[in-house]
Amino acid sequence: MAYQSLRLEYLQIPPVSRAYTTACVLTTAAVQLELITPFQLYFNPELIFKHFQIWRLITNFLFFGPVGFNFLFNMIFLYRYCRMLEEGSFRGRTADFVFMFLFGGFLMTLFGLFVSLVFLGQAFTIMLVYVWSRRNPYVRMNFFGLLNFQAPFLPWVLMGFSLLLGNSIIVDLLGIAVGHIYFFLEDVFPNQPGGIRILKTPSILKAIFDTPDEDPNYNPLPEERPGGFAWGYKFPVVGCPAVRLHCVLSSVTSHQFGQPYNHHA
Repeated sequence: MAYQSLRLEYLQIPPVSRAYTTACVLTTAAVQLELITPFQLYFNPELIFKHFQIWRLITNFLFFGPVGFNFLFNMIFLYRYCRMLEEGSFRGRTADFVFMFLFGGFLMTLFGLFVSLVFLGQAFTIMLVYVWSRRNPYVRMNFFGLLNFQAPFLPWVLMGFSLLLGNSIIVDLLGIAVGHIYFFLEDVFPNQPGGIRILKTPSILKAIFDTPDEDPNYNPLPEERPGGFAWGYKFPVVGCPAVRLHCVLSSVTSHQFGQPYNHHA
């Protein structure tokens, strides 16, 4: 019974989010079991273009480090915001979502030629967070019960904590930059006077991934949202692993999942 429930829950995850998250988990498991090593996965332009190890263009987005708190919360962030995008602004537009993946991955790979980053998965996650935050500008977020801010500030809050922890912020800046480029070209520039839509999803992607149009008035129930609750509307998990864990536990004990944040309460 538990297996069937878990299987059904897994199959309810939107296809792109399910495929990417699963690929990341399986890649990390393969490294943990010593079936492969990170040296076979990392981004290396010389090995890619001179030795034709083309798989590195993909695998460098799939490995987030060894199993631990850092990996766990990276997966939570990736799953949460990837799924909310796919079930939100990209609902019924799987081909457009895949095209965003390809466009973002291409730009990060291009920029990766000039910065010393060997794994780009975390930058890709920040890109997803940035796009979600800009498309949900009025969502109020709360950190540690002390810091209240609106969704568009979330990527910058994450970058600030990376800086406080002494980590390099190049990864965060790369994700923010690519996310902003996509958001500007897709959501801002076409709506400007004289603006045009530069990013157009190829017809072949639409033929492969798009399904018949759904009811435009459909409003998903709370239990149909990521994880069964309205993630992102209450206590998003930010900061270092210990602080993120505190936020998760605070949410669990509050019994207020899925309720919008009210800073006057």
